[in-house]
Amino acid sequence: MIKQFLSHQFLLFLITGGTAAAVNFFSRILYSLWLPFSVAVVLAYLTGMITAFILAKLFVFKNSQQSMQRSAVFFVLVNLVAVAQTWGISMGLLYVVFPAWEFNFYAPECAHAVGVIVPVFTSYLGHKRWSFKDSH
Repeated sequence: MIKQFLSHQFLLFLITGGTAAAVNFFSRILYSLWLPFSVAVVLAYLTGMITAFILAKLFVFKNSQQSMQRSAVFFVLVNLVAVAQTWGISMGLLYVVFPAWEFNFYAPECAHAVGVIVPVFTSYLGHKRWSFKDSH
């Protein structure tokens, strides 16, 4: 299991995922100008997810033998789990943990950043095994 996370492919996943996470993070700030935090987190996640799919298909899982449609379906399913993780962690930190700690230094940004980081490992495994399954 650990070997999978020490691979060149995982490094590319981190780079492309980091790019998508930045899109997610900064788009949330823009969405928050017009929408409640909770809605902005979900919309930002969708924006990042579209970015991640394109980058993963082009740069990380190039040997995938699955059709684009099948990959997209599994990509969405894996990301439904990840968005639940992101949303739950972001909300829990912002509305429960941070107030208990009296932490309010960029609290929405910090809560969302932690929420975005957590699903990296579960998402990689899900995309490798289902979204972009390789025939090798």
